[in-house]
This record gives sequence, C-alpha cells and structure tokens, in this order.
Amino acid sequence: MNSEITGVVLIFLLTVILAYPLGKYIARVFAGEKTITGFMNPLEKFIFRISGINPRKSMNWKQFLKAMLTINLLWLVYGMFLLIFQDKLPLNPDGNPGQTPDLAFNTAISFLVNCNLQHYSGESGLTYFTQLFVVTFLQFVSAATGIAVMMALFNGLKEKTSNNLGNFWNYFVKSITRILLPLSIIVAVILAFNGTPTSYEGKDSIVTLQGDSVQVSRGPAAGMIAIKQLGTNGGGWFGVNSAHPLENPNYLTNAVETISILVIPIALVFALGFYINKRKLANVIFAVMTFLFVIFCAITVYYETKGNPAIDQLGIAQTAGSMEGKEVRLGAAATAFWSVATTSTSNGSVNGMHDSLTPVSGGVVILDMMINALYGGVGVGLLNYFIFIIIAVFISGLMVGRTPEFMGHKVEAREVKIAALVTLLSAFLIKGFTALAAYMVAHHPDIAWQVKPGAWLNNPSYHGFSEMLYEFTSANANNGSGFEGLGDNNIFWNVTTGIVLILGRYLPIIAPVAIIGLLAKKKFIPESPGTLRTDSGTFGVMTLAVIIIITALSYLPALALGPLAEYFSLY
Repeated sequence: MNSEITGVVLIFLLTVILAYPLGKYIARVFAGEKTITGFMNPLEKFIFRISGINPRKSMNWKQFLKAMLTINLLWLVYGMFLLIFQDKLPLNPDGNPGQTPDLAFNTAISFLVNCNLQHYSGESGLTYFTQLFVVTFLQFVSAATGIAVMMALFNGLKEKTSNNLGNFWNYFVKSITRILLPLSIIVAVILAFNGTPTSYEGKDSIVTLQGDSVQVSRGPAAGMIAIKQLGTNGGGWFGVNSAHPLENPNYLTNAVETISILVIPIALVFALGFYINKRKLANVIFAVMTFLFVIFCAITVYYETKGNPAIDQLGIAQTAGSMEGKEVRLGAAATAFWSVATTSTSNGSVNGMHDSLTPVSGGVVILDMMINALYGGVGVGLLNYFIFIIIAVFISGLMVGRTPEFMGHKVEAREVKIAALVTLLSAFLIKGFTALAAYMVAHHPDIAWQVKPGAWLNNPSYHGFSEMLYEFTSANANNGSGFEGLGDNNIFWNVTTGIVLILGRYLPIIAPVAIIGLLAKKKFIPESPGTLRTDSGTFGVMTLAVIIIITALSYLPALALGPLAEYFSLY
C-alpha cells in the first residue's frame, strides 16, 4: 500500500513540475511571442482568412460574449442533428442506432459545455462518426472556449484602464493549434503504443480464458481519450470510461492520463502570473487551490485504502482496501487520487466506479464539485475562483472600513451583486433539482420507477439520495462523472440535467467576464498604504475562508442527508 501512495505523490509532483514551464509557454503564446509552435502560424492565418476574421480586432466584454455564445449555439444544433441521425451516417460498423431526441439534446449540450455527462454507454450509444465529428470535435472546441474566455479575464486584469478584452476568435484558434492539439498528439501516441485502439474496424470476437466467446468493441479511441483528459472533458469512448483496459491499459497510461487531467488547469494558474506579471498573485491562488486539493486527496486515499468497516471483521479491508468497483491493476490509492483529480478539474472521467466509493470519499468528491474552483475546468476554473476573490475583496473591504479594491479598480455594488448571484445560482440548481427528483421518487413512483421498480435508483435511503445529489452537482459543475447506480437515460433526467448543464456553464462564464469588463473600464487607482494586497498570504487565507464558509452554508445540509448519514449508518 505504501508503494501505491508513493506513486500518487510522484504523479502529483511530476504534474506540478510539468505545469510550470507549460504555464510560461501558454503566457507567451497569448502574448504573441515566438514559441516552438510558431509553425502553426500559416494554418491560423488560413483559418482566419477563409472565415473572414480579423484576429487583431479588439472586443469589449459584450462583443466577446456575443461571439462565444453565437458559435456555441451553432455547435449545439450541429451536434444534436448528427446524434439523432447517426444510424444513417457512415462509420457505423457495429450498426448502432440513432439517439432519441431527449438523449441527443442532453448529449449535445453535455459535450458542448465541457461536461460530457453520458446518459448512454460509449461503445453502444455512439458510432465512430459521432464519436469523432461530434464528441471529439466538441471536446476540442469546448476546451478552447474555456481558455479563450479565461484570456478575457487575463486582459482585464493586465490593463490599468481598458475596454479591450482581446479577440475571442484569436484566442480560440490558438488554444487549439498551439496548446490542445500538440499535447493531444503526444498523449495519443503514448496511449496507442500501450494498446489503446486506433483502428476503424468493428467489434472483434475473442475467447476468454474461461472459454467464453465475447464481442470486444474497438475504434479510433486514442485521439479522443487524449483530448478528453487534456481538455478536462471526461467522456469515455467505452462505457466504463478509463476503467476499461483498452482505454487505460496499464499503470503508465493511468499516470499519463492523470497528469493530463491536471496539467493544463494548473499551468493556467501559473500562466496568469506570467501574463499579467503578478507571479505572487498566481502563487497565492495556486497555494489555496493546492491546500484544499491535498486535503481532499489525503482523506479520499485514507478511506479507500482503509476499506469498508462493515467487512473489517473479515480481515480484508485493512490489507486490500475498498476494492469493489476498482481495477486491481491500478489499486485503491490510484483510483482515490483520480477521483479527486477528476472532480477538482471538472474533468469527470473515472478509472473506477464513484458509486462504489466509501461514504466519506463520495462526500469529498461531491464537495469538490460544489466548490468547483480547485484548478477547475480548462480556463473556467480561474473564472470560478475569480468569483470567490471578488466576494473576499468585498468582505475584506468591509472589515477595514474602506471601498474594496482589486488590481487598482474599485469593486462596487454591481460587481458584488453579480458574484453573489452566481454563488446563489449554483446552490439553487443543485439543491432545487435534487429536491425535485427526491419528490418524484417519494410521491410519483409511477413516473420515477417508469414501469419497473429501481429504474431510477438501484440503492435506497441515504445512498440513493447521494446518487441524485451527485448527478445534479456533476451537471452544474460541468463535470460529467456520476454515481452510476442511478438510471438516468430517460426524459426526466435528460431534460433536467440538460437545463442545469446550460445554466451551470454559461452563467458562471458570463458573470466573471461582465465583472472584469466593468472593472477594467474604471479609473485605475494606484496602490497606497491602505490598499489591500491581494497577492499576500493573508488574502489567500481570507479567500480560503470565503470558499469554506460559502460552501458549508450552501451545501452542508444536503451532504448531511446523503454521504454523512450513510457514513454514520455504517457504525
């Protein structure tokens, strides 16, 4: 067990070591400096020319958001259309059917918003065509959208007074050509050489060691798996995601995929410091995020390697850990670490079943998604953290009796109201829709059970509540993982989570961009002896306290009804 924990520590340390120079590289890319990917410049110019785009045209915050929302709407229609008619399109060697309108609605939205909540089984729910031209395509553009919007935040923080947040199209294209595509090629090659399929052939028939004949799905999976991890997307080519031996063949690929999940979100924190020349601020943000991340990892690894107290008397749990729902080739510690990494970054991929996590571990990963700002999704993680910064600045200003300021700009009532609405909205979406689902189970079993009992919940009582809470928390956080004891491919879950996916993605993007757009236009105020230093350890502790207090006040009652109640019931 010690070697497993050592492996977890080394993977995280290696991730941080790689993230630092990657952050410097990202800052140079968007600053227009020369980089090793300069050979992409002709391709970018060609894209801009045929699209009629001037990449040097400045945009204010309203124009920036208009460009982002318009193209996202177009992708939604495109994706939904192809999913409904995928059975009539090429590259379908296994003869998979088209999706129902409600499932196509949910799937298209899910991949559009970087969530990848899958209410279908990967290898049987999609064809090779839609895996590539809907899912993989959306995984690139949704991640690039997040990075592009993050650059609007960076530009607003960099300038003293400005109405220019940069050009959305310029940042969007460069995010793909200079960051996501090169890294995806590297990861895909590693996966391919370790056994992940890259062919276009249909299912293969094999005979197992027990003499059973089984059909094994294949397909060009390596490329999709690379971008699903690097872009904090998370949707699996196969139904069981990276717990599948072809999607994650060995411990090396497990380490590579885990690093891929974390490396860009962490690098973007460092990129903030390099781009706006505020490395102390970036270090403070990284320290707060990492502090909570390490605590969550320690708790989860402890409980998953300790095992379930209900079987302690058998003498198994203390030596093997809680291995139900986990891959023996990876171990309990590796799955525990992945569980926190994937929920800290809005990634949502899994290398074991989250529904099988012990109650405390399950509660930790739900809490991780409720905070939704520990590294976070590519680009949008910093947007979510920015909301906490605005609230922390406001409270700090009240404590010292002066108008709150951030980066030389006064934070006034309008900005604080927007930030407060975002935090309230998340709590409302998660708890409100969970309450609706619980009401349906309790008072409308004829609908909830949908003919056969257990169609929604395979687990009663506390864990059943946790399954529903997890689903809406995951949708709101644009995560995509789930407690898969929940039967979610029906009209209720497809439509309700689709609504949460849209609101949980775009409102937390619109709000920070609006805030930074409003702040950037204000008169710059030079620092004075009374100015609150936001790049200090004191402010870092203040932000940490705000995160803890807001999250506890918003979600502790819901967690008490689910994971905490289940934990105490074991004793």
